[in-house]
Amino acid sequence: MTTSALPALSDIPEEVPGVIRIENSDRETTTPIIMDMLRSVYPHDQIFGDYCPVQTYIAAPPREVYEYLADTRSLEEWTYSLRGFTETEEPGLWLSYDRLGDATKCFTRTVAHPDAMTVDYHCAWDQSEHLWMIYLMRVVDAQVVFNKPGSVVTWVNCKHPFYDENGYPETAPPKRPVWVGDFWEMFSAGHQLELDNLKAICEYRAANGLPIKPEWMQ
Repeated sequence: MTTSALPALSDIPEEVPGVIRIENSDRETTTPIIMDMLRSVYPHDQIFGDYCPVQTYIAAPPREVYEYLADTRSLEEWTYSLRGFTETEEPGLWLSYDRLGDATKCFTRTVAHPDAMTVDYHCAWDQSEHLWMIYLMRVVDAQVVFNKPGSVVTWVNCKHPFYDENGYPETAPPKRPVWVGDFWEMFSAGHQLELDNLKAICEYRAANGLPIKPEWMQ
C-alpha cells in the first residue's frame, strides 16, 4: 500500500544543508554516518542503559517550535524515515509508513501540553491498539536556561521490553527483515541525527522569515 506524498518542506526552494532524510541518503548511505557518530569505546548500554536522551539548541522561537512539533505531520519533515502521514478514522490517530522497515505501518498519536510545551509521540509499528513506543519531547525557552533567544529541545526514549521482542508478532508483515528494536543501540545517534534535522529546518525558516509551522500544515 502506498500513500501520496505530503508537501513536506515545499516552502523551502533548496536543499537545507545538514538535513539527512531517506530521500537524499538511503539506509546503506546513512549507516556509516550513524556508526561514525557512535563510539565503541563507550558502549551504548553502559552510557544509556534503558534510556536514550538527546538534546539541542535551536535558534528559533520556542512557542513556534512547540506548535510545529505538536502537529503530528511535522514528523514527515524532520524524521529520517516516517512518511505518508494520513489521519485514520479514529480522531488524532495517524498512519504513516516507516521506510526503515520497507512498507511497515507506523501508528502515531501526539499528546501535547501547551503550558509546559511538552510533546509526547505515542507510536507503534504494525498495530494501533497498543502504542508502546513513547517519544518524550520538551521545548524550553532558551532565554531562561541560556540567557539568549531561541529554544532548547530535549528528547528522551525509554527501552520498552517490546524493543527486545515484538509483543504483537501476528501483526507483522511476513518476511520483514528487521524489527524496530534491532536499531536500539543506534537510537542515540539516529535520534541526534533527526534532532539535527529539526534544528536545521527550524533555523532555516526562522532565518528566512518563514513560519516554523509551514502553510501546508495550517
